[in-house]
Amino acid sequence: MRNVSRKEKKFLVDMASAKQLEGLLSQVVPGDLHNGSHGYPVRSLYFDTLHDRDFAEKLFGTDPRRKVRLRVYDPTADFALLELKQKQGENQRKRSLPLMRAEARRLIEGDFDGLLDRPEPFAAEIHALMSINGYRPKAIVEYDRTAFIAKENKTRVTFDRNIRATELNQGLFDPKLPLYPVFDPFNVVLEVKFDGFLLSYIRSMLNMVDKSELSVSKYCLARSVRMAYQF
Repeated sequence: MRNVSRKEKKFLVDMASAKQLEGLLSQVVPGDLHNGSHGYPVRSLYFDTLHDRDFAEKLFGTDPRRKVRLRVYDPTADFALLELKQKQGENQRKRSLPLMRAEARRLIEGDFDGLLDRPEPFAAEIHALMSINGYRPKAIVEYDRTAFIAKENKTRVTFDRNIRATELNQGLFDPKLPLYPVFDPFNVVLEVKFDGFLLSYIRSMLNMVDKSELSVSKYCLARSVRMAYQF
């Protein structure tokens, strides 16, 4: 199990600014080993309560708030990460539990009791959370990520492009999942995560490009676009 606590800032940048910043970072910060010419894919299946409490709390800026999701980096993988992300202000805590494909499929089908067979205390905690609040799969979000990682202060800078989603299919492991765009393809979501304080040389590079602070989540983008279509 993985337990990460750190601060997070999120920005909107255009393609040109993203390329400029990537070039600056690549000279001094190691890239993620999984980075390819277009980054690497990230796919998440988000769960929410029957009445979409987590979605509403994010829209209204409730503090603290949470997200529950299953995440894969390859739909053909034999495992998925069950993640609980809790955020208060700039501070976030993310706990992850690897599940085999069969275990993940049980969660998607609404059967959470398999978590009780796991020895980790987190498994029992998230079982209670999902069972009591009636969590169900709501939307899949996928995007291409390029990441840079500095060891100091657990700093991670990521660029997320080509954000697409679906609420019509919960096929987390489907290699040909039908997805629709939910974000302007000419813009990039920049996320900066760090422990304690942001390193001055990274802050200086961030200040060299045009950007605007962003509060919307990828999960909310997926749900909001679909709701807009309904009206």
